[in-house]
This record gives sequence, C-alpha cells and structure tokens, in this order.
Amino acid sequence: TPEDQLMLQFQGMIAEYERAQILERSRRGKRHRAKAGEVSVLGGGPYGYRYIRKTPETPARYEIDAAEAAVVRLIFDKYTVEGLSIGAIARLLREMAPPTRKRVTRWERSVVWGMLRNPAYKGTACFNKTKVGPRQKVTKPFRLSGRAVHGEKTCAHERPREEWIEIPVPALVSEETFALAAEHLADNKRFAPRRTIEPSIVQGLVSCKKCGYALSRTSSRSSVRKIHYYRCLGSDGWRHLGGSVCDSRPIRQDLLDHIVWQEVMRLIEDPGLITAELDRRLDAARTAEPTKKRQEAVERDLTRLGKSLERLLTAYQEDLLSLDELRSRMPELRAREQALKAELQTILDQAADRMAVLRLAETLTAFLQRLRQSAETLDISDRQKIVRLLVKEVLVDGDTITIRHSIPARPAMPSNGSDPLPSNGKLPTPDQSYLLRSGSK
Repeated sequence: TPEDQLMLQFQGMIAEYERAQILERSRRGKRHRAKAGEVSVLGGGPYGYRYIRKTPETPARYEIDAAEAAVVRLIFDKYTVEGLSIGAIARLLREMAPPTRKRVTRWERSVVWGMLRNPAYKGTACFNKTKVGPRQKVTKPFRLSGRAVHGEKTCAHERPREEWIEIPVPALVSEETFALAAEHLADNKRFAPRRTIEPSIVQGLVSCKKCGYALSRTSSRSSVRKIHYYRCLGSDGWRHLGGSVCDSRPIRQDLLDHIVWQEVMRLIEDPGLITAELDRRLDAARTAEPTKKRQEAVERDLTRLGKSLERLLTAYQEDLLSLDELRSRMPELRAREQALKAELQTILDQAADRMAVLRLAETLTAFLQRLRQSAETLDISDRQKIVRLLVKEVLVDGDTITIRHSIPARPAMPSNGSDPLPSNGKLPTPDQSYLLRSGSK
C-alpha cells in the first residue's frame, strides 16, 4: 500500500542517517585514540613487528620481530650506506630469500620502496596518512582489451604530512638513517633517468599492439650521440615474474615523432576533414536529439502538471481530499515533474552545445590557417598539445604503426615513394643509421 511504501522510505532514510552517524563516531573515536598514542587504531604491524592485541591488563603494542628487523636494517643499510638502488636491493633479497610477510610472494621493488618510506621504523607510526578518492587512471592493457575494471573505482591518496597523527612505537633504525633514506628517495625522484626532463611529441600516447603495455622512453649512447627510443614495458624481463611477455623491439623516438607529426600536419592541411566531421556530428545531433517540437511538448506537459498539483493542494485545503489520498497521488506527480524538468534541461543544454559547435566551426578555418603558418616554429610542448587534441592513441606492432585519430581520416596516398605512410603502414628507412636494441640492460 502507499502507507507501506512510505514507511519503507522512512526506514531507509533513518538507516542511512544511522550509518552516517556510526561512521562519524568511529572516525572520531579512532582519531581520539590515535592522539592518545594507542596502537590499536593501526591494526596489524608492518614488516619487522608483531602486533600484540590488547588485553584487560595491557594495551595493544608493537613487538619487534628479530628476524624481520634484521632484514629491515639490511635494507636501510644497503640503501643509505652502500648506495644500492631499490631494484638492486629487491634482487639481493630474492637471492638471500628471507621470508616475506605473507611467505608466498617474492620481494618486489614496491615493497622495498614502501619500507623505506614507512615512518614506523624510526619510532613514530602514523595514523590518518591516506584518504579514499577516485582512481586516477586505468591501465592500458585493460583499456585496449576492452575489459572492465573490477571492484570499486577508488584508491587511496596520501594526505598532507601535517595531517598525520604520530604514535610512538619501538624504533628499528635511527632518525638520522631514516632522514638520509628520505633524502635519497627525494633525489631519486628528482634526478632519476626515467624522469622526463625533455618532453616528446607522443609522450603517453604510445602502446604496444602485441601485449597492450605502454611504451616508455629510454636511451642509448653511440660513439657520436645519444639516441632515444620508445621501449615496450612488456619486453623488460625484470618487470614480470615469469620474464618478458613481449618480443617487440624498441623504436626510435625521432622516427615515430616525425611520422605522427606529419600525420597531424596532413590533417591540419585538409580542413575539409574537420569540417566534414563537424557537419556529420551536427546532422547526427539533429536527427538523434529531441527536436524543437519535443521541447514544446515537454513545456506543455509541465504546465499541465503544475496545474494538476495546484488543484490537488486546493482540494486538500478545502477538505475535498483526504491526507491519505493526497499522499498516494502526490509522489507520482512529483516524480513525473522531475523527469520532465530533467528532459527539458537536457534539451536546452544540447541546444547550447550545438550553438557552441557552430560558433567553433565559423572560426575553425582561420584557426587552422594560423596553425599551419606557425607549425614549423612550435616547440615540443606546443606540438605535444596539438597531437593530443587530434590523436587518441599510437599502436606499434613490429614494423607497423597505427595512429588512431579523434576524427575520421581519408586513406593516406603518398605522392612519391619517399613519403612515409603516416596512418597505418611500413616504417620508412631513414637516411641515418637506424639503431635498434633488444634485450634488457
């Protein structure tokens, strides 16, 4: 009955309120215990400690595990004193084979990196370090294969350091050692070879068509110059447990950048492509979106619905309608009114978008003309912005390059044999020596 539905809605509303209150009380209680120095808010202890649950006589505490603590001190010593990299420390631990916390996994670089950053090892475990937020990106293998990302599309993000709540625990390394490790981590982040000091035109757009992994930039030095390459992450054996998963060879950066930029310039030099795409989208919008006639019909329905609501309220005020009848009829009318308002707003928004696109089309020809005149004098960062506007993705497979545009393009017809096939074709042979590397360094 309508009364049962109303009671169910009230129960759901009260349950949501109680849930929010329980969450807030739990959060406030944990923060209070953390500020009081209780370890129980942290749950299990990190590697090197055993978490001892609280008893009626003693509070919860961290107890040092001698065997695991020796591994922790070895990691800090190798990193701060001997200067080994995180990858070298991970390989050393695999050779030494000390048991991990789960006893069924191997030592990974991410684990070593997390241990070097954990302030508990210097004697101050921290609470309120992270918060839940939206996931920043989806991996390219998932996206290229068309698979859905399982689970919640959220992840933990680190809070500012001043929001952390420190809790004293037994220290495994000195504060000086931990500070030195933090300094080395900051230097690695700033001066690491993998850091992009000089941006490239197709940076972040290149993927391997065989395995789906992204291509990262690396370099090799010949006797006369330094040569940059794009290398598939799946071809690095040290990144994967069972060795490399792809046999793609590196591709020269200057060659790939040149091909993609020439393709982008071909699109820019043919404004008919972009104009045709705009016309196609406008035609599709006119046929698929609600028309002006539908807008007028929605407005008429809204007017009639408003009058019906007014008549119901008038009947109730004059005792011509009972409260139960009003409650049973009003929700349906309100829901219909909200649906009609949402549809009308959608129609208005789409009309505004069409007007914006039409204004863009009017100025497009002049913009492309200016862009063609200044294309050769643009720096790398400006070229990168233009490429990212027109190119969705660049897929590399052996000696074939596939460029996915944001707009449909006509098949490339080179005027002579020396022109590269920019969209999907064989790699050209440059004048200079084309050096390829295989294997891992």
